[in-house]
Amino acid sequence: MSRNIHHDGPGPSQRQLRVGETIRRALSEVLQRGDIHDPDLNRMSITVGEVRISPDLKVATAYVLPLGGQGQDEVVGLLARNKGELRRMIGKKLGLKYTPDLRFRLDDTFDRMDETRRLFSQDDVRRDVED
Repeated sequence: MSRNIHHDGPGPSQRQLRVGETIRRALSEVLQRGDIHDPDLNRMSITVGEVRISPDLKVATAYVLPLGGQGQDEVVGLLARNKGELRRMIGKKLGLKYTPDLRFRLDDTFDRMDETRRLFSQDDVRRDVED
């Protein structure tokens, strides 16, 4: 089996990153314009923080968060319920040969940043960092 000379690390390849960012922008635009035929989904403002693509480009996991953080329990279910329509719209918009299957997860980046700030503000941690 030949080795990929362009990518030999544990992280995503440039192609995965490029396709993920392209899908993120398209998904954000579709959700912002309210093109979906689901009124429950259209009434929500949803932020798409990141889209990660599997190495074979067949599965796209979108990390989403409702604006203001309200309705977190509901947003993933609504997006999953409408994933067929979202996938079709993204495929049409991007003209990809194969549109990946969409999966949705809550984006917990902001929660992790708050926890990191809290840890760095502790006296014993600040003392260790300053030394």
